[in-house]
Amino acid sequence: MAEFMTGLKRTNYCGTLRTADIGKEVTLCGWVQKQRDLGQLVFADLRDRTGIMQLAFDDSTERVIFEKAQTLRSEDVLCAVGTVRERSSKNTEIPTGDIELFVTDLRILSKAETTPFEIVDDLNTNEELRLKYRYLDLRRRPLQRNIMLRNEVAKSARDYFYENGFIEIETPMMMKSTPEGARDYLVPSRIHKGCFYALPQSPQIYKQLLMLSGFDRYIQLARCFRDEDLRADRQPEFTQIDMELSFVDVEDILEINEGLMQRIWKDVLGVELESKFERMSYKDAMERFGSDKPDIRYGMEITDISDLVSDCDFAVFSGAVNSGGSVRAIVAKNSADVLTRKEIDKLTEFVRGIGAKGLAFVRWLEDTPACSFAKFMKEGELEAILNRVGAEKGDVVLFVADKDSVTLPTLGALRTTVAKKLDIIPEGYKFLWIVDFPFFEKDEESGEWLAMHHPFTMPKEECLEYLDTDPSKVIAKAYDLTLNGIELSSGSIRISDPELQQKMFRALKMTDEEIEAKFGFLVDAYKYGAPPHGGMGIGLDRLVMILAGADSLRDVTAFPKVQNASELMSQCPSPVDSENLDVLGLKIVKPEA
Repeated sequence: MAEFMTGLKRTNYCGTLRTADIGKEVTLCGWVQKQRDLGQLVFADLRDRTGIMQLAFDDSTERVIFEKAQTLRSEDVLCAVGTVRERSSKNTEIPTGDIELFVTDLRILSKAETTPFEIVDDLNTNEELRLKYRYLDLRRRPLQRNIMLRNEVAKSARDYFYENGFIEIETPMMMKSTPEGARDYLVPSRIHKGCFYALPQSPQIYKQLLMLSGFDRYIQLARCFRDEDLRADRQPEFTQIDMELSFVDVEDILEINEGLMQRIWKDVLGVELESKFERMSYKDAMERFGSDKPDIRYGMEITDISDLVSDCDFAVFSGAVNSGGSVRAIVAKNSADVLTRKEIDKLTEFVRGIGAKGLAFVRWLEDTPACSFAKFMKEGELEAILNRVGAEKGDVVLFVADKDSVTLPTLGALRTTVAKKLDIIPEGYKFLWIVDFPFFEKDEESGEWLAMHHPFTMPKEECLEYLDTDPSKVIAKAYDLTLNGIELSSGSIRISDPELQQKMFRALKMTDEEIEAKFGFLVDAYKYGAPPHGGMGIGLDRLVMILAGADSLRDVTAFPKVQNASELMSQCPSPVDSENLDVLGLKIVKPEA
């Protein structure tokens, strides 16, 4: 039978005690990590979220307490009263390894059955089992450290924003479904049968309305929901450090967010970041790195050799250039001994898997470089290519030829893959702002110009004349913050002029009916005086994942979903009974076999 804590109160946490506390009487509560019965001595390691403390029982311990200690099992829940004393056998691997608690009173608050897996730091148990028993997995120190790190980041962010005059405001979790790039999670209405709320993909419209309401500096740690395919850095529900500011331009928002990152890194890691983050245009990022979120901690930049091969006899190269595409390359320095022909074949399969037709190469291991297209090259052509890309003996050059929409992202992905294979990515944190995004992107199938960001994004003033004549020249006042090749946030200055907003809707081929149905209330609000404003949202989960050095968002989320968007512990989503469906006016239609 479980005992009670009557008359007892925890006075200390296990991991906070040190040699300065020797002689002090304390009360500790926690879980048994392990017990060691040596006959006349019993030791038990007591664990709480702060660390471990050894409990000691010997022949001077009251007999009933000693016998109770002999029954302890891993994961039993205890309350222990005793005196802190020096350990005779020190443990240098834990902060409390010089001391122990000599127990004078012991309460077993809950007995534990044998757990499905051992609660230890280094665990090889498959993730599916750990997620099924997530509440047990969360007892392990690595996950507890990550969750507490998340708390530190959230506190640091809130403190920073409060000190800079921001107001924290909650926005609705059930809202109107509006197009934001991903599928909405829908909530059926019992009262308005046949109608649905949407869970917010972001608080975008509400925070803009708050700017119109006079709350010129808004902040929220907002829960967001997107019904999209999952991967290591994506969950269907996530937290966004969401902000919006009035009477600002791009520079103001970049400055406040640089300050936020500097504050978090100092508070959480004790690391001083650079005072200003590097900036790069979207065009430069794509042409130099093949990505709009490049990791700039290492080189291996993309080089365009199209002009050198437009008339060559290698049809793969010349054909790509003459059909409006390009031929580009990256150089893996000093890699010829690692990137063997077999490894290059694997890289070829990799690029084919992401949309490229193939991969050409030069592998310069011997005095004469081995080239996959050498027989098509006239005298001097290969030498000119190697000079252009800066290749030397010992290097490997990898080429992709296709339209730019294939060539650039393929080489961008290949660059990352090769860098990891060669283990050349240095430690450290390299922030990068990506700015000057195109406002429109052309759909290759339909030929239509689509908004690259949401339709409330402000174009640069000097580009307004091209809205009707040449959408490709319209640049958005949009910006992304990236870190080590990971996108942390995205934002923009918003349109505050109702006439310009209508013009943007028209440029996106939206009808009056569509505008009214999707954004009517926002369009009306803009008629009553809208301040210039802008903002962004930073992915808290991704931020913590980087700070923790974790491989997946699941490692920094208390109760995550798996790849099919289900939660293994509670087994949701799950069916509901017909009575609940009837109340909502819904009927499940099963797909035909």
